[in-house]
Amino acid sequence: MKRVVVGLSGGVDSSVAAYLLQQQGYEVIGLFMKNWHDDSVTISNECPWLEDSNDALLVAEKLGIPFQTVDLSEEYKEKIVDYMFNEYEKGRTPNPDVLCNREIKFDVFMKIALSLGADYVATGHYCQKSEIEVGGKTVYQLIAGNDVNKDQSYFLCQLSQEQLSKALFPIGALTKPEVREIAAEMELVTAEKKDSQGLCFIGKVRLPEFLQQKLQPKEGKIVQIDKNDPIYTIEKEAESLEDELKIEAQKLNYRPEMGKFMGNHQGAHYFTVGQRKGLNVGGTTDPLFVIATDVETNTIYTGLTSNHPGLFKKALFVGESEVHWIREDMALKPGEKMNVMARIRYRQPLQKATLHQFEDGMYVSFEEPQSAITEGQFVAWYLENELVGSGVIS
Repeated sequence: MKRVVVGLSGGVDSSVAAYLLQQQGYEVIGLFMKNWHDDSVTISNECPWLEDSNDALLVAEKLGIPFQTVDLSEEYKEKIVDYMFNEYEKGRTPNPDVLCNREIKFDVFMKIALSLGADYVATGHYCQKSEIEVGGKTVYQLIAGNDVNKDQSYFLCQLSQEQLSKALFPIGALTKPEVREIAAEMELVTAEKKDSQGLCFIGKVRLPEFLQQKLQPKEGKIVQIDKNDPIYTIEKEAESLEDELKIEAQKLNYRPEMGKFMGNHQGAHYFTVGQRKGLNVGGTTDPLFVIATDVETNTIYTGLTSNHPGLFKKALFVGESEVHWIREDMALKPGEKMNVMARIRYRQPLQKATLHQFEDGMYVSFEEPQSAITEGQFVAWYLENELVGSGVIS
C-alpha cells in the first residue's frame, strides 16, 4: 500500500485531495505546515494559522487519518521572506507563491514526508501530472488543471522532474464547484470556507504594510511621462535578431526631467509596474499607472490610462541561470527557437510567443505587446495544456 503525505492547509481543496486519495486506496497522512509566527507583522487580531490548523485537524479526524503539524518557519524566513525583501530592495517584484512550491512544499516539506516513509506528497493544486516515455526514460509532464478558472499550473512552474515524480494532484481534473460538492457530501468543515487570500504564508497580511515594517520609507518623486514622449518613437538600428530582441526587451531609460512632477511617494521599492492603487495623486482626468520604478534615484514614473505606451513591451529576457525546463528533454540550444503559449502572471490568458535561446539567456518574444512585464516575476511557457518551462523575468 502506497503512503501519501498530504499538505493539509485547512482549506477545502487539500481536504478533498486527502479524501480522494483515501478513496483510491492510499495510506494517507495529513501534515499542516506552520510557516509563520511573527505576530508583530500581522495586521488583524485574527490568528489565521491557528484557525487553519484547527480546520485541518478536524478534517483529518473526520477522515480518520493521522495528523501532525510541522513548523517550517525557520526555513520559510530564510528561503522566502528574506528573498522577498532582497528582491524588493533591488526594485524587483518577487512571486513568493511560485517560490514557496519550489523551496518549501516540494523541498523541505517533501523531505519530511519522505522521512515518514511516504511514496508521494500531495497538494490541493488545480493541476495534473502525466507520464510519457522519452528515449526509454520516464518523463513527467505538468498539465494544466481542468477548471480553466482555477488552473494553478503556473504556481508549480519551477518544479523539477525529481519533484514531479513524487507529487500527486488529486483534484486537478475537477472544477472548484465539484470539489465543494464533494466536501459538502462528506460533511467536511471546510466545505463552505472561502479561498485564502494574501501571501501563501502570512495569511491576513497586506503586502505593503508588511514591506513597510521591513524596508525603510524614503521619500521620492512621482513623475508623469506623456504618452507622446519621443522616447516611445526613437528607432534603434538592429544588426541581428538578437539585437532586435534586446531592443524590444530593454527597459526604457526615463529621467525625472522628462516628465511632470505629480507628488511624492514613500519609497520606490514599495511599487510595482502596472500598479495604480496607492499613488495617492489626485487631479488627473484618468487613472495613473506605474510604468517604471528606479530604486537608485528613488523615482516612480507613471502614465495616464492602461493604454499608455510605457506599459507595453513585445519581448522579455531571462538570464541563462534563470531558465528552467520542467521538460529537460525539450531544452533549447543556443540559436534554436520554439513557438509556445506563454503567460507572465497567474490568471493571464495564454499568449502566443516564440522562445529564442542565445548563449547568455533566452528572449521570449510575444505576438501582441504585453502590459506590465515585471522584473522578478515568472514567465511560464506551455505547449497546448502542458507547462514545459519557466524563467525569472530580468
